Amino acid sequence: MSQTQPITLFYSPQTRATGARVLLEELKVPYAMDVLNMKAGEQRQPAYLAINPLGKVPAVRVGDTLVTEQGAIYLYLADLFPEAGLAPALTDPDRGAYLRWLFIYGSCFEPAVVDRFMKREPGSMNETPYASYESLIDMLEEALKAGPYLLGERFTAADLLWGIALRWTTMFGLVEARPAFQAYLARIDGRVSVQKVSAEDAAMAAEHEAAAVRLKAG
Repeated sequence: MSQTQPITLFYSPQTRATGARVLLEELKVPYAMDVLNMKAGEQRQPAYLAINPLGKVPAVRVGDTLVTEQGAIYLYLADLFPEAGLAPALTDPDRGAYLRWLFIYGSCFEPAVVDRFMKREPGSMNETPYASYESLIDMLEEALKAGPYLLGERFTAADLLWGIALRWTTMFGLVEARPAFQAYLARIDGRVSVQKVSAEDAAMAAEHEAAAVRLKAG
């Protein structure tokens, strides 16, 4: 696919879309943002539901191709721009581990964290998609102890996905801030892309909050 095709990121600050924007910054490609004020419920309006009927961000449009769901977006964009070196090639031995970490996030980590936050009684290890919360978090810790990244010395798009997720989940106490996680987050948070997007997100989120308050006030 030609890199000249326009890229649009459907976005809202301080959401799962943050990582997708960081990825685009790391890829060093031009993109536009279609920003939604989720505090005002814009993600539930017909215009955006036509993009993603689930009303979630992020979504990305590249030319005529529309991609939703975090893992799919990271996979698609990192493969689309191989020169950035953020995704092992199809024939690279690291490809398997890379895909594994991309998909463990959505299929295991998020369900495990949400179940724990909601205080749901987990099923048996054979009934949940993540075996158990403890085994999942321990597995992640072991991978990051070996580090410095999920694929050892090799930094990939998977680290952006997990780095942003661990920042929020440890910040709010949803995941224990183990030393291996803290060291990993320090490496991720030190990246220029993360610092840039985080600062701009904070300002944008404040603007959205103020706009939502004005809307409620009539």
